[in-house]
Amino acid sequence: MIHISIEDFVKHTIRTNPNTDTALLTVACQEILKLKHAGTPCAVCGKEPIWAAGSAFTGTPMCFTCMTGEADDSEDYEIEDIV
Repeated sequence: MIHISIEDFVKHTIRTNPNTDTALLTVACQEILKLKHAGTPCAVCGKEPIWAAGSAFTGTPMCFTCMTGEADDSEDYEIEDIV
């Protein structure tokens, strides 16, 4: 995964999804990261870790594979606590 900050993830998401509310997405990212760090499992398969970037956008804590149906996450973003 390509690790990026919440700020960069939100900027990228707004570029590709201009109707997304910046403030709401930022809060969603922060909340999902809290869940990820607390060890919240995927809502579908029960495994960890959840994919914070996808989960923040959809509002459901899920792993990459359950959300996308793919196994290769090497070219996808993942939000991190980067300051």
